[in-house]
Parts: sequence; structure tokens; C-alpha cells
Amino acid sequence: MTAALQRTREQFAIVADAPFEITWPLFGADKERLWAPDWDPIFIWPEKAEDREGMVFKIRHEKQTAVWVNTVLDRTAGRVQYVYVMPDVLVTVITLKLMAIGHATSVDVVYERTALAQAANAIVMDKAASDRVAGKEWSRQINAYLRNGSQK
Repeated sequence: MTAALQRTREQFAIVADAPFEITWPLFGADKERLWAPDWDPIFIWPEKAEDREGMVFKIRHEKQTAVWVNTVLDRTAGRVQYVYVMPDVLVTVITLKLMAIGHATSVDVVYERTALAQAANAIVMDKAASDRVAGKEWSRQINAYLRNGSQK
């Protein structure tokens, strides 16, 4: 009997200390570089880095490269979604919901991960453990940028 492939779902929420109009663009793959120090996407489409629905890019994850696709970039609905694949390892779906709350923006984040091989079950579980506590770091990074970096 073989073990089942792991699937996880983790969720967290943060508050970005800026209005929606300022916060929204910062969750596009290109603009995220402004506040996430280790984020360095290599754009495939569009060829010139531009945040738009359907963008495709690569990111280095540890020893592998993952292919990312933006599946939703809907400002009106305040919804952003990315799917990335690490071949023969895992598939990750990241869904964000942004909503104005006064002069700030709430950001709900859901990570769904699925192992593509039994050997990847432990990787999925390790990533889920990191996902559970990622909100604190996201909040620290984006709010530091909003306080300091966005003024430059």
C-alpha cells in the first residue's frame, strides 16, 4: 500500500498600513520586489517585467526553479492568485484578497500545496509549517517599505 500525497491549506491575514490604492500594486510579481528582499522573478511573459493577469515567470526555490503563473489579478474584486509548479515536487496555489479598511488594507492570504510525489510529502509539510507563521514576516516587510521605502 502506498502513502497518500500530502495536501495542505494554510491561511493568515495581515494589515498593510496604507490605503488600498497604494497597497494593491505591491502584490504584483514585479512590484513585490520593492518590499520583499529575496523576491527576484525572471519574467517569461510579458518579456519586460509588468504586472498583469496571465504573467509567467520563474523563481529559484532552494535547489529548484519553479514556474509561476498569475491566474487572477483583479483590482476591482481585490483578488490576486498565483499558481506555481516545482516539477515532480509540488504545486502551490496562493490566493490573496485585499480589502480597504479605512486608511489601511487587510490582506487575507491562503496557501494550498499539493505533493506531486511521495518523496515530496515532507517538503509540503515543511512548507505548510512555514506558511502558518509567514504572516508576521509579510507584515514586517511590507509595512517597513510603506513607512520608509515608498517615500524614496
